[in-house]
This record gives sequence, C-alpha cells and structure tokens, in this order.
Amino acid sequence: MRGDTIFALASGAGRAGVAVYRLSGPRARETLSALTGRGLPEARRASRRILRTPVGEILDDGLVLWFPGPASFTGEDVVELHLHGGRAVAQAVVDALLSLGLRPAEPGEFSRRAFEAGRMDLTQAEAIADLVDAETAAQRRQALRQMEGGLARLYEEWRQRLIRCQAHIEADIDFSDEDLPDGLSTGAAAELTSLQADIRAHLADGHRGERLREGLAVAILGAPNVGKSSLLNALSGRDAAIVSATAGTTRDVIEVHLDLGGYPVILADTAGLRDAVEPIEEEGVRRARARAGDADLRLVLFDRGALPGLDAASLEWVDERSLVVVNKCDDGGEDVPDRIGDRPVFALSVRTGEGLDGVITALTAAARAALESGGAPAITRARHRVALEEAVMAIDRSLGGRMAELVAEDIRMAMRAVGRITGRVDVEDMLDVVFREFCIGK
Repeated sequence: MRGDTIFALASGAGRAGVAVYRLSGPRARETLSALTGRGLPEARRASRRILRTPVGEILDDGLVLWFPGPASFTGEDVVELHLHGGRAVAQAVVDALLSLGLRPAEPGEFSRRAFEAGRMDLTQAEAIADLVDAETAAQRRQALRQMEGGLARLYEEWRQRLIRCQAHIEADIDFSDEDLPDGLSTGAAAELTSLQADIRAHLADGHRGERLREGLAVAILGAPNVGKSSLLNALSGRDAAIVSATAGTTRDVIEVHLDLGGYPVILADTAGLRDAVEPIEEEGVRRARARAGDADLRLVLFDRGALPGLDAASLEWVDERSLVVVNKCDDGGEDVPDRIGDRPVFALSVRTGEGLDGVITALTAAARAALESGGAPAITRARHRVALEEAVMAIDRSLGGRMAELVAEDIRMAMRAVGRITGRVDVEDMLDVVFREFCIGK
C-alpha cells in the first residue's frame, strides 16, 4: 500500500563489505531518528551514525543518508543505511525495522512508487530493470539511453501529434457551423499519414532492441565430429561441452552466454546433422534443426578432410544468416575454397587455434550489425511493439474512415495505444506486469 513505509536491501544479498538498505514512506524520517537517537542529518549528505535497536542495543556503526520528498527517487521521504554486510548485521537490521512498523518492499515497489509520483515514466522504469540486468556494454548503453528518456520523448511527441489531429477532427464535428479555417480534416489526414510512416519505420528495426536485451541467438551446425563442441569450448574459454571422437556424443542443445565486443551472444552447440541411428539421437537432430531455424545467426562447420565433398545436410543451412567455417585445417587435405554457397569461408583449426581470431572477429561484426541501432531509440519490449502495431492499425482505419465521429474514435484509440507505453493513459492493468520482474530494492 502507498501509505506504508517500506524497506529493502538495495545491494546484493549475501556476505559483503557494505550493504545498503533503502527505506521509503511517511515514517522514514522518524525511523532514522529512532535508529540513531539523533536529529536528522543534512539532506543528501552521508553522515556517520551509531545505529541502535529500539531497546538500545548497538546494531552497527555506518553511514546514513536522508532524502526528503518530493525530491527523492520515489517522491517520498527516503533513507539509505550503508552498513557492514555481514549476515548477523542484516538480520538485526531487518528485525529492528520490522519492530518499528515498516514492511519489506515488494519487487519493483520503489520504482513503482517513483512512477506513481511522476518521477519517471514506464519506459524509464523498465530501463532501470534493464540496467540492473545488463551484462554487456551494449546492453548498458541501451538501458542508459532509455533511462535518460529518449524513448519516452519520441513516444510523447507522437502522442501529441495524435492529440492535435484529434482536436482538428473534433473541431470540424463540433463547430461545423462556425467560421473555422478550411482544411482542418485534410491537414489532419496528412499528419496522420506522416505519423503512420514514422511509426512503421520505427517498427521495421529487425527487433534489434529486444534481441539486444536477450542476446543474439547463434547456432553451431555441422555433421558429427566436425568440431562443433570444440568450437563452442574455444569461443567460451571453458569446457562447456563434452568433446569425443564418438559420433553422436552431443544429443541435446548446449548453450553458453558470451560477451563479444560488448554485445551479448547466446551460443548453442547442437547435435550432428545426419540420419540418426537411434531414437535419442533422432530427437537431438530434430532439436538441432529447430534451433537452426530459430537462430539469428548460424555457424555452419565443414570438415577439411571431407573436401571437395560438402555435407548436404549442413549445406542447406548456408544462407545470408550464416558464417561458413572449414575446420581441421591443420590436418592437410584439399585446398579450402574461398566461398561455399556464395558465402565467404573462414579456415580454422580449433585444435591449434589458428584462424580462431578471424572467426571471433566475424562473429563480433555480425553481432554488431544485428544489434546496434545507432543513436535512435530502439524498441526494447514486446509490449511496446504490440502497442505501436495497434496504433498503426487504428491510424489506418482512421485514414479510410468516412464518418468523422469514427475517425476521431480511431485517432483516440491510437493515442491511447501510444500512451500506454509510457504510462500516460490506461496503465493500472499493466503495472504489475511491468514491475513484478524487478529485483527487491528497486
């Protein structure tokens, strides 16, 4: 409830040198005074204090910060306690706060209160969650751009354009007998056409923002014993997959998460592509083909020792979404072709490491090309995309409408769809969805 005073461990759980506890709500001020037995410190300045339980037992010697509302993260009075991170201290602090009438925060409750107080919009709240979860530099940059309001400003501009169009249409309806400027409806139609084009261009981004949040899916494909598992281990720098000369060793899809040049990549080792000899391997091959179909990029491996022959099952996956690699180039054999299936070929020996840097460079470049959106704000959530698609359809209906009243209603629906992204309208039903995935203390 909004009137409660909440608390949470805002730093990582477990043993640590320093632990940060955050308090927010109407009783934050009196709670700080009760814990320190002193008046409030200077606002927004760290002050050293001895903290005690309600019965006078010393809790810890640490730093406290006081952020009076409404100029705080949540818009309420906020207190931060920077204490030692031992488990005994943590339990004592929690017990003391509970005894003073505070309650533990729900996941995302601090950010939800900030949204409800107008301190941020929904896209900025989502960006905080993305920043906490960011594992690569590119994910961090995208989250920061969104947290700074780039996405919100773009969507608010579109909403304002829809509001103006709606006003012009409704003026023609309500004041048809008045001496209004000519062409209000015609001008609105031109603006709607332009806006629809802008939104469609924004949607035609190849899902870069969502893929950057989740990671670029890369599948390693090839015949049995071509070196797929060895390549996975070489790229990940650890023995993530079992390597054996026995064909069919890899039965299931094995995943590792990589940071390539600051871009997140989910690399998947798959079963060798061939006619399976028993049911378990058959299921492994089926899963390999399914992963290949879903992958954003494929690393298709061939064995130099099999040249000039090319494995047909692997060759069918060579297309514009593929990097072609010929492995075992330290064993001699036929010359490695420059291209296979009209794709450039990377010569590699996983055993010696020769050529591995070239494969990593090409894979990093492919990840950058697939994920980098430049300076323009990117769609980062499926709910953003769904709302914008609804807006496009509503605008499309408005442009084909004959009755001005129906045109105005379609514009209103488009305006609401865009507004739902930032939380300007009709948001109560989606707040739980947005904030429930947050960590405690945010």
